[in-house]
Amino acid sequence: MLALPPLTLASASPRRASLLEQAGVPIEVRPVPCDETPLDHEGAVPYARRIAEAKLRAALAVHPGRRILAADTVVWIESSPTPLGKPADADACAAMLERIGGPQGHSVTTAWALGCSEQDLEVHAETTRVWFRPLARHELEAYLRTDAWRDKAGGYGIQAEAASWVTRLEGSYTNVVGLPVAQVVARLEALAR
Repeated sequence: MLALPPLTLASASPRRASLLEQAGVPIEVRPVPCDETPLDHEGAVPYARRIAEAKLRAALAVHPGRRILAADTVVWIESSPTPLGKPADADACAAMLERIGGPQGHSVTTAWALGCSEQDLEVHAETTRVWFRPLARHELEAYLRTDAWRDKAGGYGIQAEAASWVTRLEGSYTNVVGLPVAQVVARLEALAR
């Protein structure tokens, strides 16, 4: 891997920071506030792309001249391609997990925006398909008592308790964690050449 210049990560996600650090990318974490309210009838992928770009633009206004990475991850299902968001409470999480589980599976899209200025910003999106095994009621109830579902798109983290639920995955595993690291690193290396 090429020696990469420092990257400002405009995200408070400890998972994104950890993924980049594990990949050897030197980062400085500088989250920015951003209104993440979905627009009426906005699809999951356009929503994720819009929010990632809005986060990048907000970060560029505060940290001009730095190479900045911003991202947003959404969970959605084919029959209703609007973003499912993060569950507000345990009941909402249970309903969400029942909705995304089963034989139809679900999609996880992470949009990531990269740039040093308004003129060179770019937005990318990666989608991974995920399938869960059926969860027994006692498993779901035990999971909901852990609070591990809080602040997670779709109500789960594939790198934690939900790892034992996944029966199949098509695409980038790290994308489901919160950032498609291979794609991001490849782009950073291309820009460093």
